[in-house]
Amino acid sequence: DEILANCKDDAERIKTDELIRPILRGRDIKRYSYEFADLYLLFIPWHFPLHYDTSIVGASEKAEKEFKKQYPAVYNHLLNYKEQLSNRNKAETGIRYEWYALQRWGANYWEDFYKQKIAWNRIASVKQFALIDEGIFIQDSMHFFTGNHLHYLTAILNSKLFSWLLNLIVGEAAGGNAGNSDNIRNLKIPYPNVKLEKEIIKHLNDKNYKKIDNLIFKLYQFTDFEISEIDRTF
Repeated sequence: DEILANCKDDAERIKTDELIRPILRGRDIKRYSYEFADLYLLFIPWHFPLHYDTSIVGASEKAEKEFKKQYPAVYNHLLNYKEQLSNRNKAETGIRYEWYALQRWGANYWEDFYKQKIAWNRIASVKQFALIDEGIFIQDSMHFFTGNHLHYLTAILNSKLFSWLLNLIVGEAAGGNAGNSDNIRNLKIPYPNVKLEKEIIKHLNDKNYKKIDNLIFKLYQFTDFEISEIDRTF
């Protein structure tokens, strides 16, 4: 609020607001959704606001001048912390990137952070998958993916069948490979038909997770006995 209040006009305020991103921690991830703790991140890539200029290599005075010119409220705010920011990593800060930029910002996929996504805590003992709204960022303790059919995939991954399966694969241990992306990438999930996907989305909206579980068991052709064994052991 302080940064936005210091913007000189609405034009600066609007573009500055795009840099202030809500962010989720691992503990905020719940099954199907998330709890927002009112935390925010200033998302400033290397060489911002000239970060699309691939000819820039290393910390750029030109980029800093443009940052100061185009985003004076943010620049002046960060200027108060220049010493601390400059001392983050003396082998890189001010050498590979500007003192005001994020140290690690996902250079090859940063635009995906703005998209709707499914995220999970890679070091948690309990495997929960949250559908994250557009524009919300996540910490580096999590994996995520974007794409199509995200509601359907959220339902599949949070279903009793897949919770049981992931428990078999990685157990209940936290840390290490508990939430390794390969464990998710290698899961066999059938492409949904329109009817099934609509039905699952309806149950998601109604928070009728038991019906979703039943649909997933049916999708994978589990017998009543097999379902009862999962219910008994998990």
